[in-house]
Amino acid sequence: MGKKGLLLVGHGSKLPYNKELVENTASLIKEKCPEYVIRCGFMNLNTPTIREALEEFRHDAIDVLVVVPVFLARGVHILEDIPGEIGFAKGQVKGEFTLNGKTIPLLYADPIGSDPLLADLMIKNAERALRIL
Repeated sequence: MGKKGLLLVGHGSKLPYNKELVENTASLIKEKCPEYVIRCGFMNLNTPTIREALEEFRHDAIDVLVVVPVFLARGVHILEDIPGEIGFAKGQVKGEFTLNGKTIPLLYADPIGSDPLLADLMIKNAERALRIL
């Protein structure tokens, strides 16, 4: 498989931190995984929107596109809103995306969820907080 597209989807916020977090995460992935073409899109309040970010992929030489929500848990945005923005029905995780005259797989990934790496991050944050004692 050639290049893979990865669309990171953030919630969006009036405060700049949310957008910066998603964009910084995209930069970290780019450094570690050059086989991905990475873009960011946002549910609301920030740009580009999810649909605008999807459109940007139409000019890339990718063989698959994966939409990955930068959310911890399943809620209305994960179950309904984001699928609706990418043209999926509720519960759908695989579809198609047309670019450069060809059709490629479009996949919808799970949110972060409960993961040992998340537990490690919480301990790391707790240890950092404990340093102020």
